[in-house]
Amino acid sequence: MKYMLLINSAPTGADTADACTFEDWQVYDKSVKEAGILVDGHSLADLTTATTVRVAPDGERTVATDGPFAETREVLGGYYVIDVPDLDVALDWAARCPGARGGGSVVVRPVADFEG
Repeated sequence: MKYMLLINSAPTGADTADACTFEDWQVYDKSVKEAGILVDGHSLADLTTATTVRVAPDGERTVATDGPFAETREVLGGYYVIDVPDLDVALDWAARCPGARGGGSVVVRPVADFEG
């Protein structure tokens, strides 16, 4: 089963005493690849590069580059898609992810399969 691990960085001003290093990410990337479970994964460019599109009920499109604005201070920084037997295994991999430390979080969501 495929699961997406959505990696959220720590909120601004959070205690990052347990923050991960670049080397931590390299080790995690290598372990996911060597385990043969990696389907896809990428880091996202800086939040300031984001463009938000909204469509009103009348079909009018609005494009904004001065956001996004969210209720949370966490920022989606990247993702992995992994293919593992079940949710428990996906949660184990999420807990090993460096992004889950230092005030960050990893949201685990199953990838919907509309083909079967």
